[in-house]
Order: sequence, then C-alpha cells, then structure tokens
Amino acid sequence: MHGAGRDADNYFRNVLAAAFLAGALDNTVVIAPRMASTAANCHDAVAANEISWNCNTWRSGGPAVSNPEVTSFDFLDEVLRKVARKEIFPNLKQIVVTGHSAGGQVLNRYEMANQVHDKLGVPITYVVANPSSYAWPDATRPTDAAYSVQSHAPGYIPEVPANAAAFRSFSGARDCTTYDQWPYGLKNRTGYTATQTDEQLKAQLSSRPTTYLLGELDVFPLGGFDGSCPAMAQGPTRLARGEAFGKFVNEKLGAHHVVKIVPECGHNARCMFTSEDALPVLFPN
Repeated sequence: MHGAGRDADNYFRNVLAAAFLAGALDNTVVIAPRMASTAANCHDAVAANEISWNCNTWRSGGPAVSNPEVTSFDFLDEVLRKVARKEIFPNLKQIVVTGHSAGGQVLNRYEMANQVHDKLGVPITYVVANPSSYAWPDATRPTDAAYSVQSHAPGYIPEVPANAAAFRSFSGARDCTTYDQWPYGLKNRTGYTATQTDEQLKAQLSSRPTTYLLGELDVFPLGGFDGSCPAMAQGPTRLARGEAFGKFVNEKLGAHHVVKIVPECGHNARCMFTSEDALPVLFPN
C-alpha cells in the first residue's frame, strides 16, 4: 500500500527492487493497488470505471466517494480473495500485506479489522512500516517510558524514572477531545469497522502475525508527519509511536508481534523495503 501521495507506481518499483534483492522475482506476485481520489485536495486522474476514494478516509476503511456502498477495506478484501483463488495461483503459499507511511496506517487498521484473514486458506502476515498513527486499542496512551531515548526528536533527552509506567490515562484528554476517536482510537468508528465490537478488533489485532518496520532515523516531522493532537498523544515521532504500539499490543494484549528497527533509514519506503531487515519478512521462504 502506497503513502499519502497515492503513488502506487513508485511503490510497485520499490517492492520489485526488494523482490530482486531477495531473489524472489521468480516465485512472487507483487501487487500495488492505487487508492485514487478526485475529492477535496486530491486531484488524481481516474479512468471511466475507476473508483474515487475520499482523500483521507481510504486509510481507515472509509467509503468511496463514487461508490459509497464500497469501503477501501472491502476493496482490499477483494484483492486478497482474487489472489487466493486456486484456479489462478494454485501454488500460492503465503500472502504478505504491507504498507509504508499512510499505507502503514492502512495496514494497522486493516490487520485488526479485515474479515478474510481466516477464510482464504492461505496464511496472511502483515508488515506495518512507519505510519504516523495507530488505532490505539484503549483509552491509555504511552509515556516516555514506552519508547527508547533515541526515538525522541534530536536534542531532547527526557528524564524517565526507573519505575515510570509505560502507559497511563491521557492527561490531555480535556483539550484533545478526539484523541480516542477512530482512526486514532476505537470510539465512533465508521465505514468497514463500524459493525465490529472493540473486543473483536482487539482479539484480531493480537492474534494476527504482524511485524512493525520502524526507521531508526524516522524522528523528524517530514513526509506528511501527523502533528495533530490525537497523533501526538501516541508519541513525539513515528519511531516512538511504533515502539510504543508494539510494546502495548505485546504486553497488554498478549500478542507476539515483532518490532524491527531498520538501521540508517528515515521516512523512506525504498530504504525500508530493500533493507536486510525487511527482506526476509516481506519474502518468507
């Protein structure tokens, strides 16, 4: 899944390069869907029968502008259904769904919400790379104890007491009233996720195999960084937010998700996907 620029062509090239480096070109199908939009501030050219999505809510399972009965997660479900059809790919052994930046936001929400995970007869894993925000499973939020010192913005080193709690009630809730609303939290969900319960989403989130790929240098407010109050409640940088979320789902929800810090990579999809850390996750044997 591409980022906010909806540049599926670039993301296809990035993952094609990664497949080459992994020696996986001969046994891998690479699909890079485009979530085109002609709404609001998005001005994509769309084909005659191509769906136009909302400029923002395609990241969280929102309905299409041109076809409101279809959500972006319905669309992804159908892509996976087609790939898993035995008459098309009879030897398919594994599906890996990944996304970077805004595409990482898609993957975090889609991983916990999709209804095809256990129905396709093919194992699915998820790789969430450098999103600006996550759908936080409860009303708590991370403290400085939830992420490493290196994940803060350069030049800032907080003092963290040895016994400090990693998660606690959000002190800014009165001023940041949307901090726990979808897609930053589970309240007031719309679109694809609206019919599921909080407990169902938490159970699916914790049980599905997921890796968080986080750039070691993704600590600058670049590349469409979400500086809104609901996002800042999750941590000061993308790296901090990813470390905290992985810690939360593993320690509080009993998940066995993997957090990989990719050395020397910032907010750059090519660097992330072609790294030695990413290749075995994207192209499992």
